[in-house]
Amino acid sequence: MFLKLFINALAFYITAYIIPGMFIGGWQTLLVIAVVWGILTIFIKPILMILTFPINIMTLGLFTFVINAILLLIMSNIVPNFHIENFGTALLAAIVLTIVNGFLSKLS
Repeated sequence: MFLKLFINALAFYITAYIIPGMFIGGWQTLLVIAVVWGILTIFIKPILMILTFPINIMTLGLFTFVINAILLLIMSNIVPNFHIENFGTALLAAIVLTIVNGFLSKLS
């Protein structure tokens, strides 16, 4: 569990370093982001995936990036010292976050 939390925090740090419109205030904020992201993906993401299932099938799963972008925007409203400028930045961050998280998960 702690390894997954560390991987998520590191993935968010790398993504914020790469994406110019994403701001993380500090290490404490980074840990809060990792925990909140885990909670959102456990409780909210499955509901959104079920509601958007036909769109996700038509786009061959690419709509999942849009769902992750929406979750990132929700999280930027919840977590203080975490900011994403707009939906385009959130969509790009969702794509980069997925790639970085997949790469870091393969390393562990």
